[in-house]
Amino acid sequence: MSKTSDKIINAIKDKGKSLEGEMSFFGHLEELRWHLIRSALAIVVFTIFAFAFYTWIYDNIIMAPSRKDFWTFRMMCDLGRLLSRDMCPKDINIKLINTEMAGQFTLMIDSSLMIGLVMGIPYLLYELWRFIKPALHEKERKAASGFVFYASVLFMAGVLFGYFVITPISLNFLAGFTVSAAIQNLFSVDSYMSSVSTLTLATGLVFELPILVYILANLGILTPKFMRETRRYAIVIILIVAAVVTPTPDMLTMTVVAIPLYLLYELSISVAGLVEKRRKARNEELDAS
Repeated sequence: MSKTSDKIINAIKDKGKSLEGEMSFFGHLEELRWHLIRSALAIVVFTIFAFAFYTWIYDNIIMAPSRKDFWTFRMMCDLGRLLSRDMCPKDINIKLINTEMAGQFTLMIDSSLMIGLVMGIPYLLYELWRFIKPALHEKERKAASGFVFYASVLFMAGVLFGYFVITPISLNFLAGFTVSAAIQNLFSVDSYMSSVSTLTLATGLVFELPILVYILANLGILTPKFMRETRRYAIVIILIVAAVVTPTPDMLTMTVVAIPLYLLYELSISVAGLVEKRRKARNEELDAS
């Protein structure tokens, strides 16, 4: 009889533990849901702001890289004068057309949402950090305390680099490129927006490389030694990427794009080295204790 009662008690205890685990799991899901809701609300607020001032944003931000008086083209002219070269852009002949009945209204909504997403990325990272932080140990929290700041700064730096460097150079080349004089370049407004947003956001994500390296180095997947040994291959990949995102035969332009990407790779090596030093110091402390 006592054996039967013990089995029943143990079964009740096991059931209680499983229920507690399930409640904890659903509790984390509920917490994650609220973090996502707050992030979504922040993005909606920024989207509404962009929608309210869309005319000014479209004329002065979205279309700015397609004009000769854009900051980048003025700097290129100044650089060309210093190098005794003609680096001023020719006429940027971009004629946009709309082929759908609700095309311009859809454009306004989609681009406002895209702007809201870009502006809301730092807050989204902050909410992600708030969700992950309780699960980390004290040393892990200290090591990753600048995650939101550095990830936001790198993303925004990448967005600005993509907007001020890669986008205008690419638009300048592609707008004037023709296979035959019989073919006239008429671009849909969707195609223009897709090019600008893709080049800008893709560069922002590429600039997150040091953060990705930091995570992989902490997991032991990536080491500074491996990154140094594969540096030559990384340089080739960087040159290929620079050639793709700046489809122009000008070697100087490709170099301008490649240099920041290479510096980003070197920064990532330093980040991986810092993580490795911390890991060795941690292991030495454990061995000493």
